[in-house]
Amino acid sequence: MPESKVVLITGASSGFGKETAGLLADRGFRVYGTSRNPSVVAMRAGQRVLLLNVDSDESVDACVKQLLEEAGRLDVLVNNAGYVLTGGVEETSVEEAKAQFETIFFGAVRMVKAVLPTMRKQGSGQIINISSIAAKLPVPFEPYYAAGKAALLSWSEALRYEVKNFGIKVSVLEPGFFRTNLGYVMQGAKNTIGDYDRMRKLARSALDDDFQKGRDPKIVAETILRIIESKTPKLEYVVGKEKRYLTIRGLVPRSTFEGVARKHWKLDE
Repeated sequence: MPESKVVLITGASSGFGKETAGLLADRGFRVYGTSRNPSVVAMRAGQRVLLLNVDSDESVDACVKQLLEEAGRLDVLVNNAGYVLTGGVEETSVEEAKAQFETIFFGAVRMVKAVLPTMRKQGSGQIINISSIAAKLPVPFEPYYAAGKAALLSWSEALRYEVKNFGIKVSVLEPGFFRTNLGYVMQGAKNTIGDYDRMRKLARSALDDDFQKGRDPKIVAETILRIIESKTPKLEYVVGKEKRYLTIRGLVPRSTFEGVARKHWKLDE
């Protein structure tokens, strides 16, 4: 490419972020990854790691300012930072639910608001938000993760309408289950309720199995590369073998699909 595109990837220390940072650097992009602990992140040639806590306005502003001072422009933002909060609706406190939204929804909101002035001035830019298939196929005992990712999807569609005339593209990636550490660094609600213990444990065992059988996260990185290289990227990209369940849900009665889902999550065993 005549001039290396500058890409900012949040949550680049592991999983999708790390894979994407590596792939884009190998393809000649100028990659800035972020982490709450940048000193422990090993970055390769063509990569730079910046300190970032997406829960903080000050941290977001400082991160974007540092990137612009060094690179002079920003072509692509990939919002990937996040974690999973587990716990039933009744078990999860409002404060815990807010914290989940603070990272997986408002964290992306902060990042986008911080980079839009630069992208508008450039007359070009691209925003790729990492949602989840859980936005459409919620997982039991992860209700606020599903809700946050669904909010991100709807918000991104509205954003896409608003910024297209400024030459800014917006897409959302909705991965299914992949072999990342996301399933092993979950945060649980502090106050559990005994009546839910059996269902929660069985659902978690099914979830662990899904992660173990998940696909290679490189597939997500390759999809992000295709989105960046596309002249007319779509709004939504569902990635993973679970995509077929969205098709099935549209073909069978909702009660039938619900029964299949309950069986998968072992809720009635």
